[in-house]
Parts: sequence; structure tokens; C-alpha cells
Amino acid sequence: MFKRQNRPRPEPPLSRLAWLGMAGLALVLLALSPVSSQESSPAAAVPEPDGYRMEAYRAPTPATLAGARVIDTAAAAQLWRDKAATFVDVMPRDVKPANLPAGTVWRDKPREHLPGSAWLPNVGYGALSPEMDTYFRRGLDALSAGKLDATLVFYCMTDCWMSWNAARRALAYGYTGVVWYPAGADGWAKAGLPLEKATPME
Repeated sequence: MFKRQNRPRPEPPLSRLAWLGMAGLALVLLALSPVSSQESSPAAAVPEPDGYRMEAYRAPTPATLAGARVIDTAAAAQLWRDKAATFVDVMPRDVKPANLPAGTVWRDKPREHLPGSAWLPNVGYGALSPEMDTYFRRGLDALSAGKLDATLVFYCMTDCWMSWNAARRALAYGYTGVVWYPAGADGWAKAGLPLEKATPME
């Protein structure tokens, strides 16, 4: 005699319909679920402030600066190769405290910048002391040879409001050839372009 084979019982139609219903519900919920802002839309543009940036100077900057020309690394490199502009590095510099204990060794943090640049440190803060304002004005006057239409390229580092502030302040001084290079020295280095040791302008 042949043994009776145990065959799988057919799935009840009701349970199959229930499974299909749950699967469909899951798809609907997935479609309606919120997506993170980073995935759904690009980062919001940073607006230009009405005045100078007064704090948190290392942060994303606007893509524009009213009254100035904004350039990328390729354009900066072209100006540099053509010697068609004066590059002004405004990277801040720690100032040696006047009340250091006797015998304390003070070492300036090394700075490398675009070759041929003038380093005017600490002129990119939102508020300048009268002495620092005079230093900035005197430095720009020397670098531009007194010409308000001289092409001056201001930079610092990527995401550095110091350069944005300094360029804006130069516009306020009456300079008309102001250029802002927001990528700064690190953007320049990432492109494989040379750097040199910086010395602050006296």
C-alpha cells in the first residue's frame, strides 16, 4: 500500500488578504514618514547680517558680500599667478599677554598663507579698538599705495567670518576693488597650491 503523503495545507484566503493588507499599510506609512532635513533639502543659505559678525567667527558664512566680488580657488589662483591683486590674510593671532610671569616662554602659533600675502592679524573682529582700526587703515593704505580702487583679496580660512568682516570693513573705508576669497588658506592648500610661512605686517 502506498503511504499517504502529508502535503502542506493551503493558506486560508483570509490570512493571505490580511498579510497583503498589512504590507500595503506599511508602504503607505513609509511614504508618509518624515525625512530628515539633510536628505530632503540642501542646507539653508546663510544670510548676510546687517552689520559685522560679532561672535562665533568659525562658522558657515554667506555666499555673498554686498559690494564685493566673491571668488573661488580657481579665480584666486588666476589673480595670484597674474599678480593682478594684493592678497590680505586676516587670520587672527594670539597677542602675548602683558602680565606673563617672568621666565614664561611665549611662542606664536605658526601661520602659513598664500605666497606674497600681507598678514594683517586681528582686523576681522566685529568691533575694533581705535588702535586696531588705525592699524588696519594704515596697512591697507600701504598695500594699495593709496589707491581706493586697488584690487584687494581678503581671506582667512574656510568658514571664517574674520575675512567677511575685514572685507566689509574695507568697503566701509571706501575701497572699491574689494574681493572676498571665502575658501581661504585651507581651501588653497586642498587644491595643491603652495603656501609660505606668514609674518605679521607691522
